[in-house]
Amino acid sequence: MRQLRGLCAFALLTLAALATARPKAGPEQKCKSGPVDLVFLIDSSRSVRPHEFETMRKFMIDILDTLDIGLNATRVGVVQYSSQVRTEFSLKAHPKLDSMVKGINEIIPLAQGTMTGLAIKYVMNEAFTAEAGDRPKVPNVAVIVTDGRPQDRVAEVAAEAREKGIEIYAVGVARADMTSLRAMASPPFEDHVFLVESFDLIHQFGLQFQDKLCGVDLCLESDHGCEHVCESSPGSYHCLCLPGYTLNDDGKTCAVIDYCSFGNHSCNHECVSVLNGYHCTCNEGYRLLDDGKTCHAIDLCAEGKHDCEQICISGPGVFTCDCNKGFKLNKDKKTCTNMDLCNTVEHGCEHQCVSTPGSYYCICPEGQLLQEDGKSCGTCKSANIDLVLLIDGSKSVRPQNFELVKKFVNQVVDSLDVSAHGTRVGLVQYSSRVRTEFSLNMYHTADEIKAAVMKVDYMEKGTMTGLALKHMVENSFSEAEGARPASRNIPRIGLVFTDGRSQDDITEYAKKAKEAGITMYAVGVGKAVEDELREIASEPLEKHFYYTTDFTAISTIAENLKLNVCPAAEESQGEIEVKDPCACESLVEFQQATMSSLEQLTQKHIL
Repeated sequence: MRQLRGLCAFALLTLAALATARPKAGPEQKCKSGPVDLVFLIDSSRSVRPHEFETMRKFMIDILDTLDIGLNATRVGVVQYSSQVRTEFSLKAHPKLDSMVKGINEIIPLAQGTMTGLAIKYVMNEAFTAEAGDRPKVPNVAVIVTDGRPQDRVAEVAAEAREKGIEIYAVGVARADMTSLRAMASPPFEDHVFLVESFDLIHQFGLQFQDKLCGVDLCLESDHGCEHVCESSPGSYHCLCLPGYTLNDDGKTCAVIDYCSFGNHSCNHECVSVLNGYHCTCNEGYRLLDDGKTCHAIDLCAEGKHDCEQICISGPGVFTCDCNKGFKLNKDKKTCTNMDLCNTVEHGCEHQCVSTPGSYYCICPEGQLLQEDGKSCGTCKSANIDLVLLIDGSKSVRPQNFELVKKFVNQVVDSLDVSAHGTRVGLVQYSSRVRTEFSLNMYHTADEIKAAVMKVDYMEKGTMTGLALKHMVENSFSEAEGARPASRNIPRIGLVFTDGRSQDDITEYAKKAKEAGITMYAVGVGKAVEDELREIASEPLEKHFYYTTDFTAISTIAENLKLNVCPAAEESQGEIEVKDPCACESLVEFQQATMSSLEQLTQKHIL
């Protein structure tokens, strides 16, 4: 039964060639192959040019012209896909050829991406259903025509479709990827995978099977001796080879094509010829990238396949361990021993020195704040400001670290005088998109803000820092979201927290934020990029730019990043009383977070 089903389906495909090779069959010449439910899945991505789509449209019509179309014979449906999937007509929509051809001529290409895996799943769940006209105990055949590499995974969903009894033929044109075609098609691949050079040649892939369904020819009546395929012509025949083979000089036998010998494979390391094409392989210590050609050194450090306690230094397929500044590598070459810098350097802290891994910081007694030099203590208290915090919710942060980020935010809030007429706080989370968790005018006490912060849900996607800056400039500091009018001279502060490189451009809106009078602070952790942090931060950079290698150390930064704002009395507009005025030259400054050793550590470990 399976052999008959495969023969039937192949014959359906191959009859397209007859449209150009011989006169079209009349009604009495239609192939009587038995009932089949056939769905064309056609690629209408932007890479398919208009004239190529017209060729594919004609290709389908030519095949239909050779079939016995009818609700009790061959049923045909058409689905097109790009970044989305759309049924053009279902299996039960057109009982006659004329209306089916009209439906094909009315198809408008989607012209977007190439989500082939999504399209196969759609065909499996929607096109081959009783509601769409699929018949029980009738062979299901899907013909996928594509010109490019899928932008999603196809192997798993194609395997699921084949397990449900759908026979899949993968027809690749021009830029199509052979590996992806083989992942989609039913076995054996030599019967179900076809690759042609252009849309103009799309009909040729079925020539080898064109006479198997209809009629009797010399290929069937004689001992033709063709190793692969015999093709009949009036009163004669000739031999052809399957895709991936070339006909030998004897005109009958076939040899495997050595695609690597053509010299155009572009393999970064090694080329291996296989049936219907080739694939690239890499030397030891390297991994093949998604383009199927480029080899990239395996970074065991980045993949977490190491046991270094602190720093992992990667080579192709190997790694070595090192320690942060202030630590020394033990004899096991993996673990590190902390060197207490408070006891080994002249720290200069006025009140107390606290050691951290590879660094230290100064703290002050209760009621006093650390001054700009990071060593001495004073009593200046924060005045009224509008503060918006942008926190990174990308997947690289990880859930447990995101909880540390929320605690970091609440430690900053604890250092502020929060009230409707004093300091206002807003929170924005960003990943692949941006979400306002609460605006400047939503909460008026520190306890309300801290409770709201702890309820924030982790986004866990990309890192669109530029989009977040744009949202802050255009929305977060608007009067509609609680920012006080610029005429009142209330300082506007933006604090950006990130753990990695932005996936979009930050330059434009980092500049616009400063031009809008927003004082910008940048706090980076782990793989945050120093150049991006410096571009975000306001001048002078040493007062607006902070970095630490470990999420567990951000609480240390929060303890010291206390807003020290002392505006002149006439600038406060009478909204607050500055009980302990200080001679501050700038409106908003974070106190020094670390000593010179932390700055050195930052230079060494910013990625």
